[in-house]
Amino acid sequence: MSDLIVGVGLVLVLEGLLWALAPDMARRLLEMATQTPPATLRASGWVAVAAGVVLVWLVRG
Repeated sequence: MSDLIVGVGLVLVLEGLLWALAPDMARRLLEMATQTPPATLRASGWVAVAAGVVLVWLVRG
């Protein structure tokens, strides 16, 4: 359970850094996301999930 909490904390750190260091870029990324078809966003999300699982598996394995 502590690993899950650490993982969520790291996500918050990375998300926060984007908004703290480059808020204009973050807004542009959000605008681009609203114009991207849902199927593309969904596919990108699954690719990110798979990459995260592989990364955790490599580090923990």
